[in-house]
Amino acid sequence: MRADLLILCADLVRREEPFALATVVRRQPASSSQQGDGAIVTADGVFHGWLGGSCTQPTVVAEALRAIADGRPRLIALSPDPKSESRPGVLVFPMTCHSGGTVEIYLEPVLPAERVLVFGVSPVARAIARQAKAMGFAVDAADPEADRNAFPDADRLLTELGAIAPGGPAKTWAVVATMGERDEEALAAAVRASPAYLGVVASAKRYAQVRDALLARGTPAAALDAVKSPAGLDIGARTPEEIAVSILAEIVQRRRAAADAAGVPAPARPTALPVAAAREETDPVCGMKVAVVSAKHTTEALGKTWYFCCGGCREKFLAAPERYRVQAGIGGMP
Repeated sequence: MRADLLILCADLVRREEPFALATVVRRQPASSSQQGDGAIVTADGVFHGWLGGSCTQPTVVAEALRAIADGRPRLIALSPDPKSESRPGVLVFPMTCHSGGTVEIYLEPVLPAERVLVFGVSPVARAIARQAKAMGFAVDAADPEADRNAFPDADRLLTELGAIAPGGPAKTWAVVATMGERDEEALAAAVRASPAYLGVVASAKRYAQVRDALLARGTPAAALDAVKSPAGLDIGARTPEEIAVSILAEIVQRRRAAADAAGVPAPARPTALPVAAAREETDPVCGMKVAVVSAKHTTEALGKTWYFCCGGCREKFLAAPERYRVQAGIGGMP
């Protein structure tokens, strides 16, 4: 992949913006694409890179947006003879490029990592941060005393608990492991973050005290009723590392249950992401579907906007626009 696309990938990951990688994995002449050609499609439907003729782009963008939305990769083929390419595991679309040829493109969604938000600087908090990072989560360590000595691998150190707010598009899983230090302040901040899961490492007696204190401050009872305390599965954990394992195992259990309920196979995640609506129009010349958000070839004629898969179709239309009144639904040919 080109260096500029790799830089863009890194920048999108840093900004926690979802996107899809598109890579040509097979081609047959006379397709202008080559194996290894790559592109990036962002969640707003913008296309960066090269995959061959521009007539492939609308289909790639539409399928990339679907991949970002459901978190599932897919292999697509564009062919002048779609029936010949039909086989399990491949989504086949008509190739309308005038050069012909067949191209297969692998689309892989890259979604923001789900985040573990851990409160406290206790040995349990540190163990959770280490293990969550090893499992591929992004990790936020939240405590006024959080530093790199305690959390060397954390993605962010949040030392102002009052400034914590709901996160970005990816799910957040929160654990309060303050264990006697700023328990009420930490739990209040964790509730404000609106996590998918909120667990507290505390005895039943201590959690009841913290809960009563927050109720007195006006924290909604429903938010506190959703808290899991003590956090973690009952595996007989004793050491900080074992307690961390039990908590992360509970997070995995809930994560997979949510995926199963949504009908999304692991490891895809049913995460709400800001994905552009893939509104499509039909190219009146070749009949191909064109994603409006990324369309590069358009024209105004006969009282409407027309969208084309490539410049060639647009030129054919402009040569005789009256021929396409029927496709527009604005009356028959004169």
